[in-house]
Amino acid sequence: MKTREHRKLHQFREKLYIIIFESDTNSGKLFDVLLLVFIILSVLAVLLNSVDKLRQDYESFFLFVEWFFTIIFTLEYIIRIFCARNRFKYIRSFFGIIDFLAILPSYILRFVAGMPAFTFIRVFRLLRIFTIFKLGRFIGQANFLLNALKSGFRKIIVFTGSVLVIVVIMGSLMFLVEGPENGFVNIPKSMYWAIVTLTTVGYGDLAPKTVLGQTIASVIMLLGYGIIAVPTGILSAEIAISFKSREGTRVCSGCGKSCLDEEAVFCKYCGEKLKKE
Repeated sequence: MKTREHRKLHQFREKLYIIIFESDTNSGKLFDVLLLVFIILSVLAVLLNSVDKLRQDYESFFLFVEWFFTIIFTLEYIIRIFCARNRFKYIRSFFGIIDFLAILPSYILRFVAGMPAFTFIRVFRLLRIFTIFKLGRFIGQANFLLNALKSGFRKIIVFTGSVLVIVVIMGSLMFLVEGPENGFVNIPKSMYWAIVTLTTVGYGDLAPKTVLGQTIASVIMLLGYGIIAVPTGILSAEIAISFKSREGTRVCSGCGKSCLDEEAVFCKYCGEKLKKE
């Protein structure tokens, strides 16, 4: 009797696992879509609740919404632990921690008053969207962009290092030229100005007053236009190379893998039906 009950419990947990942790089945896709809707609505509620007028006028409504989503996500977290094949691995995983942090603020605020800023942790729930993007056609395109980023990673690192060197040099130079009397009180503050100017943001909270300082600022501004184009060009070139390398091969829209048999109807890796060339 106990063996039969244990078998039924195991089968029930396995069904829940397929629904919650897998997105290949219709029920799994439906669960992911519903979860995505709840995540977006909960984050939207957090954003609106940060507006003082809305929070004051609809305080009871926001409180109800907060606890509604807290209960939903708490039940989801408990069910995930219940049906996970390796519970401790899930709890210690990145998304396990995100799931836990998403429900933590409401319970803390229930017992510890005066900590409204702690609610911002809930927006990290949006990271769950990346697991939902395992659905069908998204993964192939995501892998394509990821491979392009990996290919150009070293070039981007070298470029970033070069920009940091320019920022340090220009920041130090502006500190010597302008000095504390013109707002450049130290080198880190001057480096902040160099970053703002180099990226063409230009907040205007700090500006050179001397002719030499304004000349240096002009050079940095002109240099900034060229610098902005570099990472875009690197990524574009890597995407073009990746695209050319995929020409002549069949690529599955489900898992993103290529080099499939020309006569295959279904992908041998994930079972997705292949599109005809």
